[in-house]
Amino acid sequence: MAAFAVFYTYDDRSADRDTHRPAHRAFLGDLLESGVVLAAGAYSDAGAPGALLLLRAESEAEVTAVLAQDPFVLAGLVPGVEIREWSAGVGPWA
Repeated sequence: MAAFAVFYTYDDRSADRDTHRPAHRAFLGDLLESGVVLAAGAYSDAGAPGALLLLRAESEAEVTAVLAQDPFVLAGLVPGVEIREWSAGVGPWA
């Protein structure tokens, strides 16, 4: 199974993200428990709002299908998604 880095870019509707955040986190928590999500979190710097997600999947198409169910995506709060296959050289996921 491959690993994928997913780069979310959020729009400027932070209040809407706050509304949907509990469902978004529950969604990611379920994926973590099932072994799909390795790690996920929002950027904490002052740059553009967004997040990095690391997932395991058979293909990029599978990642796309899984993330289509993310409450943030369903609410239209993620206008930008970049998915890249990622190879861990060292660390717990190598």
